[in-house]
Amino acid sequence: MKRIALAAALIIGGPATAQTITPQFTQGSYSATTTTTQTITETVAQKVYGSEINTWSGTNVTPSADIAGSSTTFSATDATQPWQLEITTRPAGLIETIDTTRTITTNSTTVGLSVFSQ
Repeated sequence: MKRIALAAALIIGGPATAQTITPQFTQGSYSATTTTTQTITETVAQKVYGSEINTWSGTNVTPSADIAGSSTTFSATDATQPWQLEITTRPAGLIETIDTTRTITTNSTTVGLSVFSQ
């Protein structure tokens, strides 16, 4: 009968009690240092477009009658004097490509300290 009562007590269970834990230290501290480095590389690709250009300028120069066409001819107005002629021709489209690359580096340090005692 005692065995049945003991088995019933084990199955049903009795009151639960918690054990007290006593720390083995009186004081202490904890410190942590975290260092983070972030590197960003950025490339900016820029394209410059322009329109068609056909211009001329000069001194002591006379153009032919067809100054709008591609067969324009120039002659010195006074052949005994010096002359100067500048012709600029550029088709429409891409004029220039600019690629800029830069690197940005950021360093961050975090220091934490915990002090405890009982």
